[in-house]
Amino acid sequence: MSIQTVWQKLFSFFPGKPVVVEPQPTQATSDAGLLPIREFDERIGFTQQFAAAISDPREPSAVVHPVLDMVRMRVYGILADYPDQDDHDLLRSDPVFKLITGHSIRDGDLASQPTLSRFENFIDIPSLWRLRDVLIDQFLASFSEPPRRITLDIDVFDDPTHGQQQLTFFHGYYDQYQYLPRVITCAENDLVVALTLLFGIASPVLGADEQLAYVVKRLRAAWPDVRIIVRGDSGFAVPLFYAACEQLGVEYTFGLRTNQVLQRLSDALLAEAVAEYERSGLPQRRFTGFEYQAESWREPRWVVAKAEANAQGTNRRFVVTNRPGARVVPQAGYDDYAERGESENRNKELKCGLQADRLSDHRFLANLFRLYLHSAAHNLLARLRSVVAQPAPESPGREVPIEAQTEAQRRRYFNERRKRDPLGEGQPCTWRTRLIKVAAYVTESARRIVVRLPSHWPYLNHYVSVSDAVLNLPRAEPRALGPHLRPP
Repeated sequence: MSIQTVWQKLFSFFPGKPVVVEPQPTQATSDAGLLPIREFDERIGFTQQFAAAISDPREPSAVVHPVLDMVRMRVYGILADYPDQDDHDLLRSDPVFKLITGHSIRDGDLASQPTLSRFENFIDIPSLWRLRDVLIDQFLASFSEPPRRITLDIDVFDDPTHGQQQLTFFHGYYDQYQYLPRVITCAENDLVVALTLLFGIASPVLGADEQLAYVVKRLRAAWPDVRIIVRGDSGFAVPLFYAACEQLGVEYTFGLRTNQVLQRLSDALLAEAVAEYERSGLPQRRFTGFEYQAESWREPRWVVAKAEANAQGTNRRFVVTNRPGARVVPQAGYDDYAERGESENRNKELKCGLQADRLSDHRFLANLFRLYLHSAAHNLLARLRSVVAQPAPESPGREVPIEAQTEAQRRRYFNERRKRDPLGEGQPCTWRTRLIKVAAYVTESARRIVVRLPSHWPYLNHYVSVSDAVLNLPRAEPRALGPHLRPP
């Protein structure tokens, strides 16, 4: 941004010399780390495919800011911690944001907040259906070969609202007016596979059977032999959803709320854990499985019970599952369900790290579109993480594979991985600190654009390694949109 050099400020706190502050007539940015991410986007055609699915009702001859430009402004703004439209009233002049939208730094300003607001509000239902398919298409494209197994975690998170947004209601449990986004994520690569936006007091499972059926249909069309596993908390433990999973031929494990019958059936297990804890003084975990049929169920199903006794007291948990292995080794069935805690981390990244809880448009459809924009930012970062991630180190002395280790051992292992590979395992805030948020001068001549980074920046090695990893990727072949994605 050009600044007139018409003033100086002299500070006297430094001993012996004044500290002089003055503006320079150069274009500067605080977000130069977006450039390697934009290169990665170009290599995989990510935002191009996203924007191509959106109908533009404007008169083509009058369009100043194309849909693709505005998609990139919003997605990269979310990545760089600018989640709101009005952030772009300043960012529209930023040289890096001009570059990532394909404009010269000498060009005029990008879209303003009112333009971005109109963009989000002209979204229509057919575009949203196409964006649903874009998420799945990009998920399929993220695998270099058909996987044998896919684990889908389905969950909701609260999204507080303020003002007069459509279909926002007061939720007594969360004690707020809110929306309720629901997302399906993949445990194997952290991507959001499908999403929807529910009204504030909706049941988490509302429409989940149809949503899952569509996802399974698309996955099996591409990978006929894939084994699909679905996990969710007790909000999804209802007969309708069990039946949907069974009809679709997918394996499931859902948390089950405790009741007097389940407690009675697991009393002996808990007593065994307590007795052994009192004898040995060591924390105890015990597992068992049994057939159980609630009054609302048409047939009995397999339930795994966990009983714990330790210094904090006792604890019991239950899951309902149709996974064959859970009948043989109940503990393995439960521990696999407990791994869905990682899906909750994805929700935290989406809600907190990428501020998907900032759905402040009035129209419900516009807010659903905003959720797609935040999910696009999440998926772009997740895919880049997989490219720059360092391979796990070999552990010569480890005889038991990580999947078969205890919960505490697995937690230590993953904590060590995060320390060793901060970007490959990093949250959005880590990527901002170590890559995105770096000041730079940007100059443009007739022959090239130069971005000058500070040579003593402590995370310059991350910038170099991410850039090298991205530049070594082949460019994706341009793909025509299928009929299900092509706007009218």
